[in-house]
Amino acid sequence: MENTIEELKQQLKQQEKLASLGMLSAGIAHEIQNPLNFVINFSKLSKKLLDDLTDIVEDNEDKISEEDREDIEDIMADLNENLSKIAEHGERAISIIQGILLVSRGKENEFIPSDVNKIVKEYVWLSYHAMRANHKNFNISIHEEYQDGLPMMMVIPQDLSRAVLNLMNNACYAIWTKAQTEGADYTPTIDIKVCSQNTDVYIIIADNGVGMTDEVKQHLYENFYTTKPAGQGTGLGMEITRSIVEEKHHGKLSFESEAGKGTRFTIKLPMNKS
Repeated sequence: MENTIEELKQQLKQQEKLASLGMLSAGIAHEIQNPLNFVINFSKLSKKLLDDLTDIVEDNEDKISEEDREDIEDIMADLNENLSKIAEHGERAISIIQGILLVSRGKENEFIPSDVNKIVKEYVWLSYHAMRANHKNFNISIHEEYQDGLPMMMVIPQDLSRAVLNLMNNACYAIWTKAQTEGADYTPTIDIKVCSQNTDVYIIIADNGVGMTDEVKQHLYENFYTTKPAGQGTGLGMEITRSIVEEKHHGKLSFESEAGKGTRFTIKLPMNKS
């Protein structure tokens, strides 16, 4: 009994840390957003200036030697490509930040038309980079498959992103754990797929990690049950994920797992929320 109470205290402390981290993340995200906007805007302005320069070079083509003109064209092509990459990755960073702010500020249980592909992709990579930050030697292959043309879906974005993050975090931890004991022949892999079938959308996250024993499967959705060391897991993630998918979104969360071989989670969401 005494051990159980102590475990509960540790879980509550961990939850308090996570809540504080959420507030800190929202503050950092807000502060980063402004300089990122400057980066994006100046990249677009520089692109326009480069276009003007291209016009000037073309108007004075007869005054520039062929060799110099080729050098100028190569340089301008490189600059165009660089500016495009700055704008592209800046926009992606802004999108991630807006997602973080949405999680921290979003109204509880508010359904919003959302791009499920975008939510899944952003939080898959957010989880990966978080794992990399904590484990410098962590490296995996992520195979992604997103169906084109999926309609916007009415979901609670901050909740669905949390569900994806929980499943991806577990997948990352499962393959990291297996990698500690496997040899060089082991290739840690996570497969991500988003697709539609009939009136449902499926989000599939599969890994080739440690898998689950029958005991873990039996207790998977129990509060405070975790296989992670103390301080690394709250034991609440899977029950929260199940609640988000099934109770809030009227979907279905299922899994297949084999000890030593890996785990596959499937989120099934109705396209039309009832």
